[in-house]
Amino acid sequence: MPRLNATNLRPFVPAKDFELSKRFYAALGWDARDVGPRLALVTLGEGQCFYIQDYFLKDVAENTMLHVTVDSAQDWHAHVAQVLDAGRFATARVQAPARQPYGATVVFVHDPSGVLLHLCQWDG
Repeated sequence: MPRLNATNLRPFVPAKDFELSKRFYAALGWDARDVGPRLALVTLGEGQCFYIQDYFLKDVAENTMLHVTVDSAQDWHAHVAQVLDAGRFATARVQAPARQPYGATVVFVHDPSGVLLHLCQWDG
């Protein structure tokens, strides 16, 4: 049987306002750069990536979730809250860290398009 390795997973995330979405992720401290027409690559940490596409369907956006493992949910909550306090991303929102039954503390962040980020700190 052939070796069927997979080395990277890069989901495509919809953007209601493509430029605003790129600015949002850049404000979080992630690199967001154009890689093609209507397509940007967002890189966070070492090799963790996803694409923002200049394409939007409300139902798709509001049912897209990205799980990101972080070292400190509390620190990420404070950081995102500070970014949102500047008022540049009116439709984005953040929820306080909450312990989840599956063994993690999670900060839920809704990006400007309604995509839900799970900033997850694994407990123990």
